[in-house]
Amino acid sequence: MWDIIIAAGWPIWPLIFASVIAVAIIGERSFALRERVVAPGNLLPELQAWLAKSGVTKETIGRLEQHSLLGRIFAAALANERHSREVTKEAIEETARAVAHQLEKYLSTLGTIATVAPLLGLLGTVIGMVELFGAFNATGHDVAQFARGISVALYNTAGGIVVAVPAMIAYRFFRTKVDALLLDMEQQAIKLVEILHGER
Repeated sequence: MWDIIIAAGWPIWPLIFASVIAVAIIGERSFALRERVVAPGNLLPELQAWLAKSGVTKETIGRLEQHSLLGRIFAAALANERHSREVTKEAIEETARAVAHQLEKYLSTLGTIATVAPLLGLLGTVIGMVELFGAFNATGHDVAQFARGISVALYNTAGGIVVAVPAMIAYRFFRTKVDALLLDMEQQAIKLVEILHGER
């Protein structure tokens, strides 16, 4: 592996750095976007049981805020349950925007890596081609420099693709997952509003 890095030259190092960041983001988002952590399906029935037992209390709201991201949305609804349906929905939407921002954390960086990695590979390719053509002179050509130029060009081209493809797949996967989680939380929040206002 080290021999490949040496053969690829200095242009490979930005790609290695980008790949390390991409792997870290993929690991962190895989852990953070688990459904049972973000929007557990049993929270709404549990909340209904809490409300039936003791009603809306500061303790219930506090427990919800600490429970999960969906719990934060439910807590916003409960904190405004004495107001009109419209006010309650506005409070939910405001909290949901903050939750969405948290769910999308680091995804723009991952998308940027997926976009930039092929360009970094192309930069390495161009540098390799410059070295390749530099091997030719009036007296002939330097075989070692010629071979090095080819290796720099090819390794960096491959490196850019190897980093970009998994990063783009992960970015699309997490975007879809975030959208699905937000839709699920929206539906559950609507059910809660209907319960609080006696429509369910």
